[in-house]
Amino acid sequence: MSILTGELMTLSRRKFVHLLSIATTACTALITPAISWAAWVNDAFNANETEEAYKKLFGSTSLKKTKKVKLKVPKVPNNNNAVPISVKTDIQNVDSISLFVENNPQPLVAIFEIPDGTLPKISTRIRIYQTTTVTAVVKTGEQLFSKSQRVTITDGQCGG
Repeated sequence: MSILTGELMTLSRRKFVHLLSIATTACTALITPAISWAAWVNDAFNANETEEAYKKLFGSTSLKKTKKVKLKVPKVPNNNNAVPISVKTDIQNVDSISLFVENNPQPLVAIFEIPDGTLPKISTRIRIYQTTTVTAVVKTGEQLFSKSQRVTITDGQCGG
């Protein structure tokens, strides 16, 4: 009889049930924060007003405008269905970069989590429904830094 078989044979039903309950508890403990985080972020994405989205996502509406956040978005984009946008910053210890479009039906359009040691720089494309202000919010610990830019959508652009 091998050692492995002998060890498996000594695992009683009581020990097995005990290990199973520990594993189940551990999995539940790990999944619960992810579920509550998803609900919290979902509330922010479903907000209809920019201030409401800030409050639901960050717990605050106090943003510090700064030149340390670089926001690049065309002032008059060619196609409002895929507007290129990029954000970068030299601010240290960035937790996330979020994008808000003031006059969109849901102003929060994206959240990018920035892992430790990663360059805080993102690029993407977003849809903008009408002339509005686009705001990038950089979160570091409890501080919120922002940069905004006005974007004009003209009648001749693709979109709908």
